[in-house]
Formats: sequence, structure tokens, C-alpha cells
Amino acid sequence: MIGLADCNNFYASCERVFNPRLKNEAVIVLSNNDGCVIARSNEAKKLGVRMGAPVFKIKDTISKYNINVFSTNFALYGDMSERVMNTLKSEVDEVEIYSIDEAFLNFSDFIDTDRAIHIKKKVKQWTGIPVSIGIAPTKSLAKIANHMAKKYTSNGIFIINNDSLADQILKKFPIEEVWGIGRRFGKKLSYFNIKTALEFKNANSKWIKKNFSVNGLRLQKELKGEICYPLESGYKSKKNICTSRSFSKEIKNFSHLSEIVSSFANNCAYKLRKQKSCCTKISVFLMTNRFKLNSPQYFPSITLNFDTPTNDSFEIVSRANKALFKIHNPKYSYKKAGVVVHNTSPESSIQTSLFDTIDRKKRQQIMKSMDLLNSKMGKNKIHLASGNFNRKWTFKREKLSPCYTTMFSDILKIQL
Repeated sequence: MIGLADCNNFYASCERVFNPRLKNEAVIVLSNNDGCVIARSNEAKKLGVRMGAPVFKIKDTISKYNINVFSTNFALYGDMSERVMNTLKSEVDEVEIYSIDEAFLNFSDFIDTDRAIHIKKKVKQWTGIPVSIGIAPTKSLAKIANHMAKKYTSNGIFIINNDSLADQILKKFPIEEVWGIGRRFGKKLSYFNIKTALEFKNANSKWIKKNFSVNGLRLQKELKGEICYPLESGYKSKKNICTSRSFSKEIKNFSHLSEIVSSFANNCAYKLRKQKSCCTKISVFLMTNRFKLNSPQYFPSITLNFDTPTNDSFEIVSRANKALFKIHNPKYSYKKAGVVVHNTSPESSIQTSLFDTIDRKKRQQIMKSMDLLNSKMGKNKIHLASGNFNRKWTFKREKLSPCYTTMFSDILKIQL
């Protein structure tokens, strides 16, 4: 059996852990630059706040119902996520971290309601984060079981342990909500009169493979109880890494954009080194304000190659600025920028170029020293001069809560 532990309204729950007055109150968390809603407490959902709603469109609702609003605090959320995952690992031998707030659990030894409730209570006691746990023979069914645990149970636990129960649930489960289907494929399936998960499960397998490739066939087998997506407890390196942000105000000046793109590229390089990978391609993109319908729009992007795969900040930042120079048009003001590194491969198996002139060993030592100092002294204490890390004018985070668990200055103080 496979379990899926999913943190309930994770970002909002993180804010509540250190602020008990928020219990039973409406809470929303905003995206980068305080643009739109990316997390809601159940109380906010009942008030009609939609996921992805732009803040300027719901100002009246926020004011009317006194909704608590927070900017994203990824340092806090990331640390709380690690605490939740470590708690799960203390109870289950094999854990696959699926996202910041979800993990698949291997219950092949044994599972019953009491064990699941014990794990749920332990996570709540050790971290303060509420979780729901869905358990089933496969990952796809565990996703559906977790949905049932959140929506229709009082204890947050739901186990699909027989075919009859599975079919009863799949009969009423909308196909577009099945893991891996989504709205686009849901519409296509609906056109062929397949509107529920059970109808998809019982459809002709050859037709599924022809119209939805081998992934559709694997999903169908998963719904039948056959494991096609086994647990992957080891760390998986990302093939693409992206850093992008919207700005609090539009930027036209090239030097300011260069500072931002340099910091984004440096962040991508650090993430590559952290997962011990190198990239062979880099893309840079710019975006004007798409909400200004009467203003001219411009969304340029470009991809450049590296002769030798790299995770060196000097190389990556230099190539990112070269790309920016090629696509920047001084006629436009930009609202967003981003850097993506592609085609990653392990740094232990890099094929160097015959014409490579860079002293790779020396650069590796520099990067290693820089990362070590930053890990001890704080993020970006040592950085390239081309990046601007005092970007108060760039990003808006007016409702940012303290970093209770990651900064000594923000540690919670209790008066006795």
C-alpha cells in the first residue's frame, strides 16, 4: 500500500503555527510581489476567495471580512516542509518527497487506520502542521484517497483497500481531477463521453494508448490497482531550473535589468551546484505588463549554448547578460524577467570541449569556497558584483511575516 501525506493549506498553516490568533480566521498568502492569492485557509475559501485571484480585485472582500494577508515567506515554508518530511521519515522507512507539502509513503509492511492517525498526530505535535493521509494500492489511487480524506472525513484519513470501494469512489470522481489529467485532457476525454475516473478505468486500453500515449495507459493501470509509478525515495536532479520574478514597478533601464538577471543567473548556478549538476543551455526572457491592455506588449526570449557543461556562476551570469543584451529593447518597460538553465547532467560525467580555456579546477574551488562562506555567514554574503542583492525597490513584500525558524533575529520571543 502507498500513502500520500498532504499538508492542509500548507502556507497558511505555516503562518498559523507561530501566530495562534489566526486559528479559525481567514488567511491568504500572496504570490511574489504580492500579486495574487496562492494559498487560502478553509475560512478564506468559504468567503469565496479564489486561488489565483489578483489582490486588487478582492480588496473589498479582504476589508469587509478582515482577512489576514501575508506575503510569501519561502525561507519559513521551506524549513517547515523539511521538518514535516523528517517527521514522516521517522515513522516510515521509505518516503518520496513529491512537493513542498506532499510526500508518498511506503506502507508495504502494514497499514491500518490507527497507524495513519498516529503519524498524523505526530506531525501535528512535532511541527504544528495539519496533514491528511490517503492510502491505496497505487500513487494515482492514493491521490484520490487523499482527496477523500480532506473533503469527506473527520479524522483526515481515508484508505482504499478493495476494488469495490475503489469503483464506488471512481464512479463519482471527475476525470479532470485525476492526477495527471487536468482540464485540457479532461475536455478531450469528455468529448469522447469519458467524464469520470471509472469510465476512464474501463475504457479500451488500445484506444487509451493511441490517444493519450503510454502515460495514459499507465494511469489507467494505476486506477486498476497495478503499480506503474513506484516510489522514488532517492533525490532526483532537476532537468531544468528557473528563477523568475515580477517587479513592484516597471523597469526600463538596462543596468537595473542586468543586475536582476545577474542575480537570477547566480541563483540558478547555486542550485545547479547544490544538486551536483551542470547545464548546457541558458534561456533569458522578459515580459511587459500584460495587464496594461492599452500599452504595447513585448515578450522576448532567447536560448544560448555552453560549449562545456557548467555550474560556474561567472560563466552563467556572463552568458545571461549576453542573452539580455540581445533581447532588450529600450522602447519598452518590463514587469517581469526570468532565467532558465536547461539540459542538466551530473557534474561527475562532464565532457569538456577541446577548445576550453577555463581553469575548471580553480573555478570549482572558488565556487566551493563561496558556497561554504554563504552557508556559514548567510545567503549572498559573498556574491558577484554584477548582481544587486539590495533589491528593496524591485520586489514588493509588504505583508512578510518573520522568519521564525531560519533567522536568529526573528526567533519567537515569549514573555513570562
